[in-house]
Amino acid sequence: MTRTTADPRLDAIRRTLERAGQGHLLAFYDALDGPARARLLAAIDSIEPARLADLARVAIGADSAATIPDDLAPAPYYPRDPASPVRPWDRDRFRAAGEAIIRAGQAAVFTVAGGQGTRLGFDGPKGCHPAGPVTGKPLFQVLAEQVRAASARFGVAIPWRIMTSPLNHDATTAFFDTHGSFGLAPGQVGFFRQGVLPTFDARTGKVLLADKDAPATNPDGHGGSLRALHRSGALDELAGLGVEHLFYTQIDNPLVRAVDPIFLGLHARADDSSAEMSSKMIAKADPAEKVGVFCTAGGRLRIIEYSDLPPALAEARDDTGELRFKAGSPAIHVIALGFIRRLNEAPGGFALPLHRALKRVPHVDPTTGERVDPAEPNAVKLETFVFDALPMCERSVVLETDRFEFAPIKNATGADSPETCARLQTARNAAWLEAAGVRVPRNKAGEPDCVIEISPLTALEADDLAGRDLPAAIEPGARVAL
Repeated sequence: MTRTTADPRLDAIRRTLERAGQGHLLAFYDALDGPARARLLAAIDSIEPARLADLARVAIGADSAATIPDDLAPAPYYPRDPASPVRPWDRDRFRAAGEAIIRAGQAAVFTVAGGQGTRLGFDGPKGCHPAGPVTGKPLFQVLAEQVRAASARFGVAIPWRIMTSPLNHDATTAFFDTHGSFGLAPGQVGFFRQGVLPTFDARTGKVLLADKDAPATNPDGHGGSLRALHRSGALDELAGLGVEHLFYTQIDNPLVRAVDPIFLGLHARADDSSAEMSSKMIAKADPAEKVGVFCTAGGRLRIIEYSDLPPALAEARDDTGELRFKAGSPAIHVIALGFIRRLNEAPGGFALPLHRALKRVPHVDPTTGERVDPAEPNAVKLETFVFDALPMCERSVVLETDRFEFAPIKNATGADSPETCARLQTARNAAWLEAAGVRVPRNKAGEPDCVIEISPLTALEADDLAGRDLPAAIEPGARVAL
């Protein structure tokens, strides 16, 4: 068949692909009909073909140990106890500062929710997965109730923006439509898609073909949120509403404090100046716990992945016997809109480091056109992580939180599963109720002998239960939703 050049983009795209060693992406172009040809060229254009050679080199690069800076040191942080001699601070002052910012309409909630529930054995967006240990409320509803409760408390409709992916955007928006946005005001919640990156053959560095008219792609990771906020127009929209700070959350953690005035106050007012991106930390349970660790190097905050921190550093202890590098990351941040804008509008733009993940990806053979369903991992998916923006900050704050704020649902069983999340929710809620004078049954191991769920509409923190109409006691084995 004679090659057609009716589409003015074709020759330029073909030349760019051939220079990058990716000409096979047009292998079936001549056999496609007009709409399929247009889809293919648009899809190729969306993965920025001029970058493909550089991306391919990253994709096939051999794994190497991370370079650990010579001046790596534990990151300073504000302890959970403001009276701690480690670093005393004025909780009431920063709570008041954060509350004033929220009441002024200068804060919004931003949730990254581009994932599917595949690892959970769940068919649909991860945010639709049940999270309430008694009611089965989905993750989206738990966070929506936090936004509703905080909006009522501070007398302002706090905006909530959710980043989806091309894989789950339509299903996510339909879920919110079906449930009336879980009681949020019209326009209070909004959605935009994250970007994608090409998926590469792990051996050759060639971009895989998902179909004859589509290169294989994958979402670009939660680090892509910083570009997507800008490109989607969400950043300008929020700025137009007067928003200056974003509470960053990930959808899989129902115990995250989505609107935390103390954290916001520290971020915006510590040392009488505003940070650009701040983070919460949890004290690591042991040296091998699989969480990134807050460190400093070159005067900048950064997170070192647990797999990259040398054992000698991971196991090092101070004079009190505590881990030196103990500040683990639960992926909870506050980010200034001005910082996101600065990154995106810098000359030449900005790029976060790319991380590689080896996956099994079905694809079309560009020579035969036959579908290939590999039995073993065959592809590299590249992604970016939002915490890699921390070294780009002029100033950052780290606040210690308790482990009850970190109960992610990632796996179907074992660690970070619905079972462990439900157990942590019950443990936190039992402690709250006991502080309010409610008798909670416990087993011989000291764990609650019941299941307890507390809606954010009932309480956002333990003190909210004071004066509420609560049961005097909970019966052993009871399942209680308040």
